[in-house]
Amino acid sequence: MKRPGHGPGSAALAHNVRTREEVAPVIERLVAAGGTLLRAADAPPHGGFRGYVADPDGHAWEIAHNPGFTMDEAGNVRFGV
Repeated sequence: MKRPGHGPGSAALAHNVRTREEVAPVIERLVAAGGTLLRAADAPPHGGFRGYVADPDGHAWEIAHNPGFTMDEAGNVRFGV
């Protein structure tokens, strides 16, 4: 069976959050709203914390906290700040 969000030309969209503790609850809310869990939240070898959910159309979303990113008050990631 083909998993949603996987196959030729697939890409993951990303939603960044301010803290590691926000990752799992966002994933849980997305699954409760009809998403499909692709990968539970965990810490990858390169650092940070992330998990993956497919939306109802099959697009994969990475929900991530990267401690190296700066976010402004509106939640926008700022590079080089």
